[in-house]
Amino acid sequence: MPKHRLSKKNRYIALTAAGAVVVGGAGIAAQTSMAASAWPAQKTYTGRAFDTCTAPSLTAMKAWKKDAYYGGVAVYVGGKNRGCAQPNLTRSWVKSVNTLGWRIIPLYVGAQPPCQKSRNKERFTAATAAAVGVSNANDAIAKAAALGMKAGSPIYLNMESYDITDKACNDATLTYVRSFTKTLRAKTYRAGLYGFSSSSAKAVATAKDRTNLPGNLWYALWNGRQTTTEDWPWNPKLYTDHSRGHQYKANSKETRGGHTITVDRNAWDAPVAIVG
Repeated sequence: MPKHRLSKKNRYIALTAAGAVVVGGAGIAAQTSMAASAWPAQKTYTGRAFDTCTAPSLTAMKAWKKDAYYGGVAVYVGGKNRGCAQPNLTRSWVKSVNTLGWRIIPLYVGAQPPCQKSRNKERFTAATAAAVGVSNANDAIAKAAALGMKAGSPIYLNMESYDITDKACNDATLTYVRSFTKTLRAKTYRAGLYGFSSSSAKAVATAKDRTNLPGNLWYALWNGRQTTTEDWPWNPKLYTDHSRGHQYKANSKETRGGHTITVDRNAWDAPVAIVG
């Protein structure tokens, strides 16, 4: 995609720096999404979903819905590192798309790790990771709520590739992720993380301390396999009970109902937004 999350160029620089080899890690008991009685019931979707940098027009969404190949769409609700303008992404658009039957997946492009090789507008450091996690989470909630995504909805933190073998950097990243997650949960939003299976997704999936880690994991592994189970790289007990997404193909140029969009393809079995 010309610009996607951070940008196509910077995304691939970061991925190359981190390495693209998938290595299975030691598993800990799964931490699934929050399900306390005080919380709204979780809304889940199982099926195909796509993400693209700029939310498509409502006309395109109507045409693609009639095609019926995809049932879910991921949208970038905010973050200083968000790669594209969002002229279509309004409260009205969210309501209309939801009414059409689309299942909406909110993404937030937060601050990125200090050792990441891409150019980005916001980074955290070891000293600021916890505080930035709080401020980013509060901003993510405000942005999602303004679009009509109610409490109980998930917000997926977009964490691009970095060198997880750099212990100081990885520790700072996990501090930031935990702070973001804890803040979301305090305001009754569910937490998820998007990241590459060789990088941030792996760091979360293999962390021995499961405290305040996201309850949903969306892993990028571009192997063309539409599954959330057969290629799961980590302990199979992790992230069960509708808590996984798999981005299995990037930059797929597709025409449906006369509208062409370049998308990333995802197999989805996880929470989606509750739209009011």
